[in-house]
Amino acid sequence: MTQLTIALTKGRLEKQTLALFEQAGIDVSFMQDKQRKLIFTSPDHRFTFLLVKAADVTTYVRHGVADLGIVGKDVLIEHPFGYYEMLDLKIGVCKFSVASTENYQPDDYKRKRIATKYPTVASEHFRKKGEDVEIIKIEGSVEIAPVLGLADAIVDIVETGTTLKENGLEIFEDICSISARVIVNKARLKRKRQAIFQLFDELESVIERGEDT
Repeated sequence: MTQLTIALTKGRLEKQTLALFEQAGIDVSFMQDKQRKLIFTSPDHRFTFLLVKAADVTTYVRHGVADLGIVGKDVLIEHPFGYYEMLDLKIGVCKFSVASTENYQPDDYKRKRIATKYPTVASEHFRKKGEDVEIIKIEGSVEIAPVLGLADAIVDIVETGTTLKENGLEIFEDICSISARVIVNKARLKRKRQAIFQLFDELESVIERGEDT
């Protein structure tokens, strides 16, 4: 059996992905007692999972350490090269939005400062609107930037909107929806094609059932 190494985003997406595998009839019980381990191989040696940060998934796939990666589309927009994007898993669904305090004026003509972890998404969005903005890259919580006057607004991922409300912000504009995707190393797609597409067939059957319900 051809073994597939999969770089998997740690945290909530990890749990949703493993649930999807389980629904597809794939035994992932070996992942239950994780403790502090980051590398897991299934008893039948079909899969090895690497638990990594979202931003590192593309790196592991691009360099061939992992055959496949599972990560949010938000990461792929910021790191768009060196792999094939193959499958939308329809999990981890959320959206990119523009948010700010209630006194934000999106239609005024002054040059705005936009705080974000996602400069590519933010720049492209405002470029398409014909607006010249200053992008301020922030690694941590961006919600406080408009409150403290660092930025006029933020571009961030929104799932429920609760965090925004708790920090006195509201959504002014939705940019696009995002979800978890499967990416594949370009060379491994040729070398392990049969095993990769067998996995895709198993996952797609579950995705289609979910869409039908």
